Amino acid sequence: MANPRRPTVRRGESLQDWIKTLVLVLAVVITFRGVVAQAYQIPTGSMERTLLVGDYLYINKMLYGSEIDIGFNGHRYFYHRFPAFRHPKPGDIIVFRYPVNPRQDFIKRCVAVGGQTVEIRNKALYVDGKRQIEPYVTHGDPTTIPPGFTGWQRDNFGPYRVPAGHLFMMGDNRDNSQDSRFWGPLPEGMVKGKAMFSYFSWDTEGHMVRFNRMFRGIS
Repeated sequence: MANPRRPTVRRGESLQDWIKTLVLVLAVVITFRGVVAQAYQIPTGSMERTLLVGDYLYINKMLYGSEIDIGFNGHRYFYHRFPAFRHPKPGDIIVFRYPVNPRQDFIKRCVAVGGQTVEIRNKALYVDGKRQIEPYVTHGDPTTIPPGFTGWQRDNFGPYRVPAGHLFMMGDNRDNSQDSRFWGPLPEGMVKGKAMFSYFSWDTEGHMVRFNRMFRGIS
């Protein structure tokens, strides 16, 4: 009995199939990163102790409305934002484009939204006249800068009414954070996503993995 002939696979067809698979995988990865979630690394200590330098996070990009942002070398060729499930609210930890340099991403906590009034009195935060309970905040500098010092509104600020469509962002490490106290309110259109959980953490000083900070929710 004759052996059945095996189908001949040409080398060119194999290469084409491999390229198609690669393109499909890349498209899925790019779509997931751009629309669903994105990894983010903590570069500074402005959110300590909530987030440490070397923490790696995933941010939810769908919650506030995913973006399709196509550009190159500082030029934007196409932009579209999908409808949001909800708007940012006080307490959310958010990754956003830095208004002073939109190519750079920042991460801070939203403390007030459009229409609310923010005031800082001797390092204590007040929103709409009510002092906020913030167990996550740390102050590393025992010195309190009195009001009236131009450019030194770190410890005494406002009262300031947040414009509609904007957010007031602050770092949890209040004495070491460049935030809305210095560069103003954040337009909601510059929001990228909400920090959800850390999946890895590397101690840059001790050169070791911080296993106790892996797969932790962020709040």
